[in-house]
Amino acid sequence: MPTLIATEFEDLELYTRGKVRDLYAVGDLLLLVATDRISAFDHVLATGIPGKGRVLTQISLFWFHYLADIVANHLVTAEVEDYPAQLRPYQEELRGRSMLVNRARMFSAECVVRGYLSGSGWKDYTRTGQICGIPLPPGLRESDRLPEPIFTPATKSMSGEHDENISFDQMVARVGGGHAEELRRLSLALYAKAADHAARRGLILADTKFEFGLTAKGMVLADEVLTPDSSRYWPSEGYRPGAPQPSFDKQFVRDYLETVGWNKLPPAPELPADVVRQTQEKYEQALHLLTGPAI
Repeated sequence: MPTLIATEFEDLELYTRGKVRDLYAVGDLLLLVATDRISAFDHVLATGIPGKGRVLTQISLFWFHYLADIVANHLVTAEVEDYPAQLRPYQEELRGRSMLVNRARMFSAECVVRGYLSGSGWKDYTRTGQICGIPLPPGLRESDRLPEPIFTPATKSMSGEHDENISFDQMVARVGGGHAEELRRLSLALYAKAADHAARRGLILADTKFEFGLTAKGMVLADEVLTPDSSRYWPSEGYRPGAPQPSFDKQFVRDYLETVGWNKLPPAPELPADVVRQTQEKYEQALHLLTGPAI
């Protein structure tokens, strides 16, 4: 399977290029193309993961449809045959890894929901006994299930690289009280439905990040949804709180980079073939478990 590191559609207007996605302006719409780029420690690596962009797109499409009864989303179509004529020359590159979406004015806060104690939430808890100002019971272990899911918004740092946890009051100051309340309500509802589905597929949805925007028709769920890049999935079998859990994401990439003495500055080292293969298998396994026939 060929690896797509970047798109070069010279006769299209490049809107922006993110860590993984290339966005093009197509009239009043946007074309989102998920490449096979992978990032770690806030750096895009030179080595891609074959098929990763297709996996991310197919998972997002599944969730957009599955969660549409809770909130509208920005998806117009992912069928390349229905794309505007100007995109026809690129159909094969776009097939399976792209979406045509409505433009939205994105909220300047990321909507994180945590059902388990892990990642930056675990670090906050060990220092303060809280996450984003939300007090938690004492004595919790890493990877413990929380008494109930909590909404812990985040935002990008001034450098645009790291996510930084913020309090709900800080979110209110950014987006307004009414919007903040609705974003919290929607995020918790989306997490609950998604976590229930994941549990039936043998997965724990430990935490996830949603992004929302405003269109002429109101609030919409946007960007990617509940992919291994924006969510922490653990296998239910073998779950043992008290330590980090194996996850369906770029764990093999991070583990490798930690062993080679990289100083986390560019350029990032190349990835060996076995790390690429294991990472590719994890992404494909997540797609199958979440969207394939019931197990």
